[in-house]
Amino acid sequence: MAVALLHTVSSLPNPNSNITKKACCCFFSQLSNLHTLSLSKGYSKVLASTHISITPKETVFTLPTWRISKNDDKANDLKLYDAFLYLEYMVEKGHVPDMIQSTQLIYDLCKVHKIRKAVRVMEMMVSSGITPDAACYTFLVNQLCKRGNVGYAIQLVDKLEEHGCPPNTITYNTLVRGLCIQGNLQQSFQLLDRFMQRGLVPNVFTYSYLLEATYKERGVDEAMRLLNEIIAKGGEPNLVSYNVLLTGICKEGRIEEAIEFFRSFPSKGFDPNVVTYNIVLRSLCTEGRWDEANELLSEMVGGDRAPSIITYNILIGSLALHGRTDDALQILEEMTQSRFKPNAASYNPIIAQFCKEGKIDHVVQCLDQMIYRHLTPNDGTYNALAVLCGTGRVHEAFVIIRNLGNRLRASMHDFYKNVITSLCRKGNTFAAFQLLYEMTKNGFTPDSYTNSSLIRGLCLEGMLDEAMEIFTVMEENGHRPDLDNYNALILGLCKSQRSDISLEVFATMIEKEYMPNEATYTILVEGIAHEGEFELAADMLKELYTRQVVSQNTVERLAVQYDLDQ
Repeated sequence: MAVALLHTVSSLPNPNSNITKKACCCFFSQLSNLHTLSLSKGYSKVLASTHISITPKETVFTLPTWRISKNDDKANDLKLYDAFLYLEYMVEKGHVPDMIQSTQLIYDLCKVHKIRKAVRVMEMMVSSGITPDAACYTFLVNQLCKRGNVGYAIQLVDKLEEHGCPPNTITYNTLVRGLCIQGNLQQSFQLLDRFMQRGLVPNVFTYSYLLEATYKERGVDEAMRLLNEIIAKGGEPNLVSYNVLLTGICKEGRIEEAIEFFRSFPSKGFDPNVVTYNIVLRSLCTEGRWDEANELLSEMVGGDRAPSIITYNILIGSLALHGRTDDALQILEEMTQSRFKPNAASYNPIIAQFCKEGKIDHVVQCLDQMIYRHLTPNDGTYNALAVLCGTGRVHEAFVIIRNLGNRLRASMHDFYKNVITSLCRKGNTFAAFQLLYEMTKNGFTPDSYTNSSLIRGLCLEGMLDEAMEIFTVMEENGHRPDLDNYNALILGLCKSQRSDISLEVFATMIEKEYMPNEATYTILVEGIAHEGEFELAADMLKELYTRQVVSQNTVERLAVQYDLDQ
């Protein structure tokens, strides 16, 4: 299958906004033929099943217990959903929820990734006159930001502030960090101005987030200017802020400047810690400047500058990368004699180098050591083994992986699936296909999850034609693609800024009688917005909401995240 799919890639023409708009017209014509998706929450069924009497209005009511058994996740999830629906019903009837129970419900909903329902609980608490616990409030904002829903998080903060729940510096820092991670530096500065206007004072975490985002987006010189501006305005950055800048200088390859900056820390009132030393050590080792690295290591004695497991892994990884595997193994042995326990990251670079050199026995010995020390192989391990595929030793790589799965007593189907997914996630899709061929010869049948991983991997590496070809190969082999496969392809195309093609795939999907879900529509709207077609994305979102195939929560989140007109 690898040969069929990974042929010479023909480049696709750049998308044209007129093409995208034309495709959108086709999209809506297809959409009109779909059944309207029900958004009913079924309150009556839940209330009937709980047998809980209704309390008088404006009294505090208790929720049905949702924690039944530690070992029965499915039953717990159902009861958790019942508790949410009961809360929603009672609040709509004018009753007041219990603050402690509602707060715990928010935490538990977040644990099972029901973030929107957790937000809804928070909104119901506020509308009932309850001031949420500051820790819970910030936790929920952080959960949204972690999942990339920064726009939704900002909207939540605004709503809660309107109801008398002002955010604190920690809450704003969470939002600033979320925007910085998404590459929205300008919005981060606007948010900073906003929270300073409200009397909140930035702290060292605020500065560190902004400095890191600035050097990544605009270069370390601009970050340095920002640091000077912060100090001039009375800000007091700490060692973390300076470590961020030191990282930026090193990443730009300016090692001499980095060393000079590093040596200036004491004069600025900061004593370098192990993080500081590790930053410089990594750059010296990467460039093979071993004498200077050893000199630096000799300074790392006691206190906050004592070597950490990261220090050891930096040395091991750099030595292995330069072909000095014997020295890397010696460091690994020293590590085991010290207070640190090696992890998979300690072994992975050594395994990768042995694979590159074709030293199969040494690879097996390293894996045996890992298992003996109860270390679980990770994505890095599988990608290290895939180096063998690049040297033409695909079968040997497969045999090692198969034996590893047996040693770990894993379900071989799940183990193979995880290996393929790990390779695709790291942009190692060609090796994934090579190993997949060996796996299928030995009884493995790719499932929907595996196929979606391959589709995502091909799209990640820009091989869009090949990603679409997977559907043909699946059908030729008697496997009908499912909705998750189509969603994976549509997402991959949208991330590659080919929403015009993704809309064509959507049309094909409808022709073949697949029923899209809310995720399908959300991906399409986000794809169009990512290409700067905000007006078109807003129109599509409105139409989808009118046809009841996306929820109000989705509309609000996308509108805020992409600044779409509602």
